[in-house]
Amino acid sequence: MKSVTILGSTGSIGVNTVDLVATPQENFKIVALTGNRNIDLLAEQAIALKAELVVTADEAGYKKLKDLIGSHPIEVAAGSQAVTEAAERSADVVIAGIVGAAALEPTLAAARRGATIGLANKESLVCAGDLMTDEVQKSGARIIPVDSEHNAIFQVFDFKDAHHVEKVILTASGGPFREHPLEYMKSVTPAQAVAHPNWDMGAKISVDSATMMNKGLELIEAFHLFPVEEAQIDIVVHPQSVVHSMVSYVDGSVLAQMGTPDMRTPISYALAWPERMATGGPPLCLPKIGNLTFEAPDFGRFPALRLARDALKKGGGAPTVLNAANEVAVGCFLNEKIGFLDIITIVEKTLERIGDKPLEALEDVFALDEQARRLADEIVGQAHSLS
Repeated sequence: MKSVTILGSTGSIGVNTVDLVATPQENFKIVALTGNRNIDLLAEQAIALKAELVVTADEAGYKKLKDLIGSHPIEVAAGSQAVTEAAERSADVVIAGIVGAAALEPTLAAARRGATIGLANKESLVCAGDLMTDEVQKSGARIIPVDSEHNAIFQVFDFKDAHHVEKVILTASGGPFREHPLEYMKSVTPAQAVAHPNWDMGAKISVDSATMMNKGLELIEAFHLFPVEEAQIDIVVHPQSVVHSMVSYVDGSVLAQMGTPDMRTPISYALAWPERMATGGPPLCLPKIGNLTFEAPDFGRFPALRLARDALKKGGGAPTVLNAANEVAVGCFLNEKIGFLDIITIVEKTLERIGDKPLEALEDVFALDEQARRLADEIVGQAHSLS
């Protein structure tokens, strides 16, 4: 039996994780579940899984959560510090499924105590990559990536002889607007941007996929996860989302991990590692799919890829600024305050105005993140049309 904590259990990653640990439940002991404002679902999960602790990040939701838990022997807490304390509790595996920079502190807390972390949160490595990897090395923690692309690379990467690796190749579906002209993309609605053709994801991640910022963030994440240089990380568009990523070796071999587009597969890998477990998902049937196609990304249509690579090359706090500005811009787009193409404009302007800043401690990350968010908000407010 493995003990598990799920950070962000009510989100897309969390719900899939709950599904996996619930059947058969005797394989897993649930130490803690954390969520935000979906109090009803959080309480339902905690009761069904017999969690030891349940935490809402929203302090205003404490009373409702406490009332819903009722007489069940489950400890209840609220607030961001309580989420971090949940990550500090002893558990074999911590699934880090919180979206955005809010995951930084609890994920670092899990790393400091030497946990195995199923990392589904890009921002932990994008915003604080060196700080995170330093903590992992010091504590002996292990990161098992849950992003389907990084999980695929993890499965076929030869860590013992990494010098044999020529490059890692991240695949991208291209999102819902891969074949649409820029003129069309000016009038894209949030509902259209969230409708991913292959994956069932949350709204923010779906918009990132539509702008291809998600692939830019994944490029930065890959740099911190694997012993490769920036120039050894490629991106290729693969609309079918069957080949989740590849590793190219010096002898010409290219190893790929394939599967149906189902997040339960990489989550199960992190939960069961170094073993494997059944997911109940549909098997991959290549004859039914028929064709797998690949193409180079269009950097003109998707400038987020250029911005992310430039931020990685600059280093320091540039990736932190990139991520913070993107979170603000995506939120404004989802609230219909700006247009779809304005998202990247806001990110680029924020990067230009802040410049490079070194990051020596987690406090530096938080300070720069806050500064970038304020500036991105100002940029949104300064112009009615940024495109």
